[in-house]
Formats: sequence, structure tokens, C-alpha cells
Amino acid sequence: MVRKKHKQKTGKRKIYEKIEVKQYTYQNEKRANNPPVGLVTAETDHLNGQKKYQYDPHIDPQLQWAGKTEGQSFNVDTVSLHVHERIDPLTIIEKVKSREEKEQQTLFHYFELKENNPPIREAIEFYKHSQDWSNRLIAGDSLLIMNSLIEKEGMAGKVQMIYIDPPYGIKYGSNFQPFVNKRDVKDQKDEDLTQEPEMIKAFRDTWELGIHSYLTYLRGRLKLSYELLHESGSCFVQISDENLHHVREIMDEVFGMDNFITIIQFRTASTKPTKLLSGVCDFIIWYAKDKSQMKYRELFTERAEDFDDSDLVEYKNSFISYREAKEKKINFDRNKVFTTMPLVASTLQTRYKFSYNGKTYDPVNGWRVSENSMKQLAKLNRLFESGNQLRYKKYYSDFPYMKINATWTDLWAEQNKVYVVQTNTAVVNRCILMTTDPGDLVLDPTCGSGTTAYVAEQWGRRWITCDTSRVAITLAKQRLMTSLFEYYELAHPQEGVSSGFKYKIVPHITLGSIANNEPAQQETLYDQPLIDKNKKRVTGPFTFEAVPSQRVRSFDEIEAVKIKQEADNSVARSGETLRQNEWTDELLSSGIRGKGGQKLEFFRIEPLPATRWLHAEGETKTGEKVVVSFGPEYAPLEQRQVELAIEEAQKLVPKPKIIVFASFQFDPEAAKDIDELKWPGVNVIKAQMNTDLLTQDLKKKRSSNESFWLIGQPDIEIKKQGEKYIVQINGFDYYNTKTGEIESGDTSKIAMWELGEGEGWNKLAKNLKAFIDEDLIEKYSGNISLPFKAGKNNQIAVKIIDDRGIESLKIISLK
Repeated sequence: MVRKKHKQKTGKRKIYEKIEVKQYTYQNEKRANNPPVGLVTAETDHLNGQKKYQYDPHIDPQLQWAGKTEGQSFNVDTVSLHVHERIDPLTIIEKVKSREEKEQQTLFHYFELKENNPPIREAIEFYKHSQDWSNRLIAGDSLLIMNSLIEKEGMAGKVQMIYIDPPYGIKYGSNFQPFVNKRDVKDQKDEDLTQEPEMIKAFRDTWELGIHSYLTYLRGRLKLSYELLHESGSCFVQISDENLHHVREIMDEVFGMDNFITIIQFRTASTKPTKLLSGVCDFIIWYAKDKSQMKYRELFTERAEDFDDSDLVEYKNSFISYREAKEKKINFDRNKVFTTMPLVASTLQTRYKFSYNGKTYDPVNGWRVSENSMKQLAKLNRLFESGNQLRYKKYYSDFPYMKINATWTDLWAEQNKVYVVQTNTAVVNRCILMTTDPGDLVLDPTCGSGTTAYVAEQWGRRWITCDTSRVAITLAKQRLMTSLFEYYELAHPQEGVSSGFKYKIVPHITLGSIANNEPAQQETLYDQPLIDKNKKRVTGPFTFEAVPSQRVRSFDEIEAVKIKQEADNSVARSGETLRQNEWTDELLSSGIRGKGGQKLEFFRIEPLPATRWLHAEGETKTGEKVVVSFGPEYAPLEQRQVELAIEEAQKLVPKPKIIVFASFQFDPEAAKDIDELKWPGVNVIKAQMNTDLLTQDLKKKRSSNESFWLIGQPDIEIKKQGEKYIVQINGFDYYNTKTGEIESGDTSKIAMWELGEGEGWNKLAKNLKAFIDEDLIEKYSGNISLPFKAGKNNQIAVKIIDDRGIESLKIISLK
């Protein structure tokens, strides 16, 4: 990608107010040391059985659907969550500081602190040690992730608030975004259908039986949400009117009817086409884990100045109606606008005669306040005569705010979307502010573009978010890495974010405070923390993690499966799927496509029954022996499978000449291991499988006649610049399913740094002009790195993420 030419800068450099860039961290909070993916082997990390969750079958009344009676309990595999990246946006800002700023001492990398970078002997003792908290972006099935948090990390009861935005409809073509930079997706168009195996599986699991499997899908995730919530926690589910009634009934079963709080409705940007009455709202169903202990922070919104015509305005020692003032175009002070409230008690109260302006009042039910209080109201000119009644004058300025209720007509759906089904930021804002405090933990198992994580970061809450879609995860990562926030003043800086913020406090003048001559009650505006104008804030440290493939089990587990299911060898063999015979036949008939029309063709391909990780063997048409290891149907092929397959291949006689790892998706670490394998006389290659092999029943036609194609390594060039190095990405292999061609040497489809004009790094640069060198940060939008010094290992890792969210990783020696 060629950098844009800049117009020559003329004139004096504009002087900007100096600001400091900070971030919130949570050293007082800890998290488990789940395994870094580079330290994972088949021996050090494997499946730890399953956790069984049980529903209460005696709840009445309850909703019934197909499969519910048989599913009164369900098992979830207990897996580790592998850390793939540790991301600290502040260190990026440090690298692009202006020359003036660089003279000051830079910060130490958060993940290089001793407590977050343990010695290797501790690092490989997964889940045995703790480290300072960092937020978490996790790729994978939310059910597996939530169960891992509960079983592996002991996080049951640790989450303060959960926000779930599940799919609304039940069509395969709905709610999927196949590319990072394409949001105008159309239902039922094959080219707009997802190409992600995990998303295809999610669709099948969720919609296989229509609404029946959807309800099963949702109930399981709500059950684990309940387990994760703190006793004072809340769960919000955003949904349309299509399944609103069903979801509430399920939440009644999981959380208990007594813990229902309310249903919030908010305006959407558009309406669904209909011949009948159009709906203009989506809904949020709110339940507490325990209503009696629920944390709740009341929110207020500023009252609009569209006063009622019946309101009154003080004017020239008298008063006129607001309607009259408006019609006569009289300018008036809004603090002089008032309405009147009754002083007569609704039930029998204190009764006495009270004289005012020569007239005596003696209501049958008595007064709401004491006689002395009435005298105080008269003294402050707060009484108003209306016929035979004496009323109280309540001014707009007494409290120019109103409590929010459950109808949010002032909020509209998100306008500047980066994701096809992006959640409204303002909606999540309110849910988080109502039910959490700074430092509390927020979970969103339906990440999308990362709105919940973004809002949690904005308000100083810790967060965990996950999604099955690579596209969604990539968009969320981009959004979080390039976001800029206000810096809110801490209540007690030495205690960190968990001490809370300093907030705007406003007086709430009431009849009681005036009548009893007491100080007005103070209301805290939790959505208006005090801002430090000399500081800006970037996203705090976070990790990108992923659920590993569940195909690689410990040897003890494999033997247990063999004993239990001896009659079915295909099940006992870890890695066997019902589709592998189909894939073997397809590989034989179509071969493996290479660049420039080249093709690796086979004379014979047959199942290989004597091995666990190698699934087929055969010969090419040139007589070379080939073995094939297929990846999982709906998950990435990961490094433990590579390790075990190579071990098996080394025991084969005669040894193979070609080892093919074929998968719909490769874990970056696995792809890197395959690329780095050195075995004299043996070629080890990666073959991408066409997702058409998974979706024949979902599409109108295949996208391509090619079913397997070779994946090359990224084309990366290293340049020396004095004592430093520069990395230039020249391109990578990209299979275009539309043309059926393998395109090479192109950087246009790299998504990680390629953001639209006015967004991402460019937007960050614009907002931080006084602090950073714009020419340096522009390189984050290009394909050439900033100069850097070699580390102690003289190696670098380069990762590319394309517009489909697919990652490529390459390790390069600088020697």
C-alpha cells in the first residue's frame, strides 16, 4: 500500500495545548495465568473433561419446545483459553511521540512488568499463578469460554454485569458480515454469506430446528451467565419483538420470576417493511441475579425546555402562562418557570387553619406539611393561590433533571456503524452505568464490533468479550486499539480506578427540604464524571485469546474413549468426522490448486486407519507418497495437532514425501509451525479447504470449483537502517473465491492497519496532534513499519490479518 503524498506544509506550526496520554489499569485486580499459545504442547495442555449443568425441572409455569424435556442437563467441554496476543495501545503511542515528548522518560511496557512476565518455570504452570488484570478479547464459542472462566479460573460470582445481544432472526443469510470492510450485506446472496467455519457451526447449532434450537442455544448461555454473575449483578438481553416473549419466559426460568426488573424499549434507526403497524423499537430484558441485593445507580437526564402550556412564568411582579409568553414572544428566564403542586393531603393528615393574603384555608384532609413549614413556604414566596386552593410553587430550577424510565425514546440506533449488526453505544452506556461501578467486571458473550468492551473501557470498567466470528473479533480489535477517551478524575488516585470517579453533583430542591429549612439533597450524575482537560486516555492493556481445537485430547482421555466405544472405531479415533470420507474423495478428484494454474494431482487417496492424527494416505500422479491430516470441521487446526501428526509421520515406513495439512482455518501458531518445519526430503504444506464443503445445503451454488488450494507465507522484506530494522509487507497469498484465482503480492486486503479515511490511526493522530508525530503514526496505516532495534533473541514475529479476519504469522530471524 503506497503512502499518500502530503501537500507541502507552509507557515508557522500551530501550537496545541500540551496533553498527557494515560490509560486505566487494574493492578489491584488479578487474573489467572492462562496459557500463552507459544508454550502450549499436547502434553502441557489438554481437555479437562466436561462440566455438567442441570436445570430445575420443577419450575412452573414454563415454556416448552422440541428437545427441552430431553435436555434437562447439558455437558460443556472444559478447555483452556490460549493467549495469542498481548496488546498495550499506550506503548504504540509511546513509539510515535513527538520529538519534544520523547525527551521525557517513557513508560515501561505493562506486560513486561515482573508480575506480568513470570519466569518460564511459572509460565508453563498454567492456571497456577495470578497476574495483574488485563481485559480480554476472546475468539470462540461463548459456551466453552464461559465454562472455562468458571471451571479453569474460578470466576463464578465474579462478574457484575452481562450484556447479551443474540441474533434476532432465524435465517442463515442474516446478521453475518463476511468482510471487515463490507457492511452492506444482503440476505440470501451467496457472496455475502459467511465463510467462517465457526460461524457456520454457530448457525447450525442455533437454527438447525428453527426456534426450538434457538431457545436451547440461548438457555444454555443464560444458565452460565447466571453462574458467572455476582449476587448483586445484572443481566441484560437485547432482542426484537420477534422473540421478546420467548426470551423473557426463559429468563424467568433461569433467573426466577422474582428477579425480573423491567423491559427497556429504545428507538431503532429504521423499521421493518410491513403492511401493518410498523414497530420502531427494540427491547432490553433486564434481570438481576438477586433483586434484593442488586446494585443500582439511578441515572438522570436533563429536562428539555419544552415546557407545558399549563406551566407558569414569573413576569413583572405577577405571572403569565408559558403559552401566553410563547405567543407574545416574551423573553423570560427559564429559572422563573414553575408549575404548581397540591399542598392538601390525599388522606387525613395534620389539620389546621392557615391564613395567607387575607384568606383562610382549612382543607378537610389537612395539610401535607406542618404549620411552621407552611409559614416557611410563605416566607420564601413558594405559595400560590388557585381558586379555593393553596398550592406549592415548584420551579424548573429546583431540579432541571428527570429520572430515566424504561422508555428510551431519546436514544436512536447506532449511526456510524463498523459492523452490520452493531449495538447502540448509548444504550449499553446506560445499562453499564446503572448497574456497575468503576473497576467492576462486565462480560459480553456476543462481542460483534466490541461495543460493550468499548463502553466498559470508556467508563473504567474491566471487560471480557467474545465472539465466534473472526471478522467481528478483528473489527473489535481495531476499534479498541485506536479509540481515544476522556480522562476522568479519580476519587482517590492512590487507590486506582476502583476508588471511583469524581462526579458532577447537583442539588435536588424538594418541598420537604424547603418546608423544613433543610439543605437540599445532593444527586450524583453518574454519567458526568469530572474530566481532566490536561489528559487523554487510550484503551488499557488487553489480551487476544482463543478457544483451541477440542480434537487434541490427552492420551488417557483417548484410551477412555476407546474402551467406552470400542464398537465404533471412527468415534474412538480423535479427529474422525463423518465428512472426512467426503473430503478424501474430493481431494482425489479435484487435487490442490497452486499459483498460476499449477495443481497437485493425486493418483490415489485412501483413509489411513492405523493412525490418529493422519487421516489419509496416497500417491501423487508423479509417484510421491502423500499423507493428509484434516483439520476440524468447525474450528482452526492448531499446533498440538501439527505436533502429533508429525510424530506419527516420522514412524511411517516408507516415510512420506509430502505431508498435507488441510483445514478450513489454521491457527496462526499452527501455520507458523508448519512453515518452519525442516525435514530433509519431506515437503510439509498447508492446503486451505473451501467452505463450500460445509455449506452445500445452505447455498444456491458453489462459489468455486476448487476445493483445496495451497497457502503460501506472507511476503515480508527486512531492511537495515543503521542499527535498526524496518519491516515491509509486500503481500500475501489470497484465494479469491469469486474468480477462483490465487492472488499474490497484494496488500489491499490487509485489514489490521488498513482503516477508512478519518478513522482508526488517522483519527487518533488528529486527536493527539500535540503529543505525537503524525508522520510516524501514519505508518501504522501503511505496510512499512517504524524503525526498531533487534531484541535479545534477534527474532521478530509479523502477523497479518486479512479482510476475512484470517491471520498469518511469520517468525523471522534478524541475524
